[in-house]
Amino acid sequence: MQHAVGSPLPPPHQPGHGPAAGWSGAAPHPGPHHPGPHAGVPAGPPPGFAGAQPGPAAPHPPGLPHPQGPPHPPGHPPAPQHAVPHHAPVPPTPDTTGHVQLPPGGPVPMPSAPPATGVPDPTSTTLAVLLIGPAGAGKTSVAKYWADHRRVPTAHISLDDVREWVRSGFADPQSGWNDMSEAQYRLARRTCGFAARNFLANNISCILDDAVFPDRPVVGLGGWKRHVGPGLLPVVLLPGLEIVLERNAERSGNRRLTDEEVARIHGRMAGWYGSGLPIIDNSQLDVPQTAQVLDEVLSRSIASPPQW
Repeated sequence: MQHAVGSPLPPPHQPGHGPAAGWSGAAPHPGPHHPGPHAGVPAGPPPGFAGAQPGPAAPHPPGLPHPQGPPHPPGHPPAPQHAVPHHAPVPPTPDTTGHVQLPPGGPVPMPSAPPATGVPDPTSTTLAVLLIGPAGAGKTSVAKYWADHRRVPTAHISLDDVREWVRSGFADPQSGWNDMSEAQYRLARRTCGFAARNFLANNISCILDDAVFPDRPVVGLGGWKRHVGPGLLPVVLLPGLEIVLERNAERSGNRRLTDEEVARIHGRMAGWYGSGLPIIDNSQLDVPQTAQVLDEVLSRSIASPPQW
């Protein structure tokens, strides 16, 4: 049977069965109720029924709306059917989280020279700093404090922390420097360089700390310059041997070295004297005092970058 245009028809109800699954009771259509076939409308065979013969269309009962609208006059084409407009999804607003555009990190350039009449302020300048020193020099403590107390966003990246990301198969340099330990060191340094460049590209300063030896240029400063850029400012932190031995004794785990190893590393670090790099002897300085001296050294390095 034909129904007026509206909500879809439920499946036929059979005696002894409730409403069909997936169908909820719908509100009845307003208007008069017409149960069963309309009187006077002959029920023809269903569509597709074998033997069904085409014949004249059954007359539409008066008083009921036509299921397809009023019949078209002869010689007039039917009115076009307008498709329902499809609205494109609304693009997210720029301030929606998850759509922050981050610039890629490129090589760090030299810091801008200060005005001729002014003094550079390293506490409010975006910088890339490499803090060099032997085990027990206080590199990590000074780098963290310096990064915590700056007026601009600053990140601290420790090469030892990144190197220890390798858990299974970690090559401990304390057991001997070999191809595996050097490969893991180089991977950690390159990872630190990538991180520093990305932070700096997004206006976040970085301070990296590493025990770089002056007698190993391939594994030393040359690698840091390649991975970070020519704007990296190296500073050497080199207290006396007695201070280094005391601080190393307070360390634990694989970062604590033997006294013999500490003395050997400290002796090699002495090669930085005469290299042209700024050196801070923090033997008699605490962490805040050393960070203040570091700012003074960096101010001079910005005004006149060291050649390395």
